[in-house]
Amino acid sequence: MDRASVEQIEHEVKRRFPEGSVERVQLLQHGEDPAIEPGRVGIRVCIDPSLIPEKDEDAMEAFHHANKASIKQLRQDLPALVPEVTRLEFVGGDKFLIARLGAEAERSGDLTPVMARLGPGDLETLDTLISAGIAPNRAEAVRWALARIRQRPAYEQLRQRGREIEELKAQF
Repeated sequence: MDRASVEQIEHEVKRRFPEGSVERVQLLQHGEDPAIEPGRVGIRVCIDPSLIPEKDEDAMEAFHHANKASIKQLRQDLPALVPEVTRLEFVGGDKFLIARLGAEAERSGDLTPVMARLGPGDLETLDTLISAGIAPNRAEAVRWALARIRQRPAYEQLRQRGREIEELKAQF
């Protein structure tokens, strides 16, 4: 992404919040943050915690509470401004708030969200499937790999053995 586009996005994000509350806006690309998938970008909004009014809550909670409508509108508008964006995060001091974008498309049908912690090798494998065009994102890459496992004859044998074990357990 060219510098002019990055500056336009930074300006667009900053103008939605009170003057001085946003220190900087960063565009994160694949390789700059492990949460960013190939071909996608994330936006990190760095909040100056000293400029956020605090009462009994921490600075990030105060910022979120005071700017809830602006954050919601930004989440809705960002995909039109930056189609590749899938993650919007707000960081202030040691606190953060993350909003995933485009997740509505993954919440369809009988799908169940699953969280997994993957190491660098596993991420590289998923990202290779994305780069090769086999899957559009990491969730689809995992679903693709699981479908390949289900196609193997040994998988059905494994399922059958699992049922037999459950039957034996029930007899105890």
